[in-house]
Amino acid sequence: MNIVIAVDSFKGTLSSMEAGTVIKNAVRKVMPDASVRVCPLADGGEGTVETLTLGMGGVLETITVTGPLGTPVECVYGILENRRTAIIEMSGAAGITLVPAQDRNPLNTTTYGVGEVLKDAVSKKCRHFIIGIGGSATNDGGTGMLQALGYGLLDEKGNPIPLGAKGLQKLCTITDDSVLPALKECSFQIACDVTNTLCGAQGCSAVFGPQKGADAAMIAQMDQWLAQYAALTAQKYPHADANQAGTGAAGGLGFAFVSYMNAVLEPGVNIVLKETSLENDIRIADLVVTGEGRLDGQTILGKAPIGVAGIAQKIWQKCVLLIFDILLAAPVIEL
Repeated sequence: MNIVIAVDSFKGTLSSMEAGTVIKNAVRKVMPDASVRVCPLADGGEGTVETLTLGMGGVLETITVTGPLGTPVECVYGILENRRTAIIEMSGAAGITLVPAQDRNPLNTTTYGVGEVLKDAVSKKCRHFIIGIGGSATNDGGTGMLQALGYGLLDEKGNPIPLGAKGLQKLCTITDDSVLPALKECSFQIACDVTNTLCGAQGCSAVFGPQKGADAAMIAQMDQWLAQYAALTAQKYPHADANQAGTGAAGGLGFAFVSYMNAVLEPGVNIVLKETSLENDIRIADLVVTGEGRLDGQTILGKAPIGVAGIAQKIWQKCVLLIFDILLAAPVIEL
């Protein structure tokens, strides 16, 4: 019997591969002759770097970059050398967990470190990027990242604008003559599970600004500055569209990726399932086991286990087991 185990992490307890291994060992006790394969699973959020990198035979890199407050932080990202692929979580360089609650202020926080991670990966011959952009502390429209990559975001005197959302109010000119040349060879898949636009009532400032430390006055200012930034961007890159779903992700970082780097925004689970080629494993399996630390209303809205279940049902029209709450001690649901 061929069994495929693809479970998401059990947050705070077990990683995807650790949870899968526990289930594999349990299966082997009752079915010693079964062929059991544990596959990495994530949805683009926290833990994606470690899960995909180690689960796909890659290596983890640790580098020092500019953190969201402008001070150095250690950031871990993954490299799949045989695929020239980098796996990155923007939160490792500009995440809200890197900023103490009392210091949260999106006028000051920057995505500059995200650009530094990209530069490091490019220098190590990576040309394909899988990037999760959840959990940001920033609202700078990705301008810090762009500056780190060589884009000129200049004020009326031709000087670089300050880091953080506050710099957007001074933006007058955008140049790209000093951009890292290798970016032209790169492709970017951005794991984005929100549909917010860059500006407006459903934009990043209004919806996510408060959790990053913004008050009502700051939200109004940042929304106006981002609109001006979007207009300047569209003058230089006509395909830029601030109304595209997902451009408001990570304080506008989604907009920067799409507009400046021709990135594709996709639900994180779709990217993971495609990159891991899980469908190929399921095609030769007799049974699939999937799940996560807890199944609730959010699970059916695109979480990783539902993605696995969808593939299995498409191929077999038969059951998938969903394990939840506590490994091997919780109920099992059949789909």
